[in-house]
Amino acid sequence: MTASSPAPSPIASRSLFIFSLFYGGMVCIAGVLGVKQVALGPLAVEAGIFAFLLLVVMSSAITELHGRAVGEALVRWGFLPLIVSALLIRLVLALPTDPGMYPPAVAAFPIVVGQGARMMIAGLISYGLSQTLNVLIFDKLRGGGAGRLLWLRGMIASVISQILDTVLFITISFYGEREILGLMSGQLVAKIVLSVVLVPPLITAFVALGRRLDARG
Repeated sequence: MTASSPAPSPIASRSLFIFSLFYGGMVCIAGVLGVKQVALGPLAVEAGIFAFLLLVVMSSAITELHGRAVGEALVRWGFLPLIVSALLIRLVLALPTDPGMYPPAVAAFPIVVGQGARMMIAGLISYGLSQTLNVLIFDKLRGGGAGRLLWLRGMIASVISQILDTVLFITISFYGEREILGLMSGQLVAKIVLSVVLVPPLITAFVALGRRLDARG
């Protein structure tokens, strides 16, 4: 490095950098996990909810640590890995299959990663609107200042955003093709329960972790 060369700038915020990377990964994996329906006692829910709950937690945690504008920017930039991953999936599905590929995997791969155009559009719309609503509600409930009733604000914002996400996604994906009320009600109950149980401890832990990361400089 010469005397005139600028010194490399440090990462402005460790928590924002690390959490944003994590957020992008969860955006991509949520749709893949959603292929499987899991049974949680009497509740049946698509497994993508676990990644989506982490998206809710991360957007709320970043809003708490860095403000609403940054949280909303995170949601908007989340469209980038979501769209690019969807396009790459379409490309890979269109390419010819290697004749030596394990035969059961040949049939399974399109089932696991393939989605119709209608479901892809539904996913984009429900993601954008529900995550934006989550950040908005979480920030509005802050009231007097950061840290106030963090776990409760996160839980309320998650429950409301999960309801919107489910209604939008199922309606756009399946309206006119199958009965949606029964499908929607089961998903809503499961997502609300998981939001109440999982979000409070997760958001508390991630905000604490974020503050420790940033304190290290």
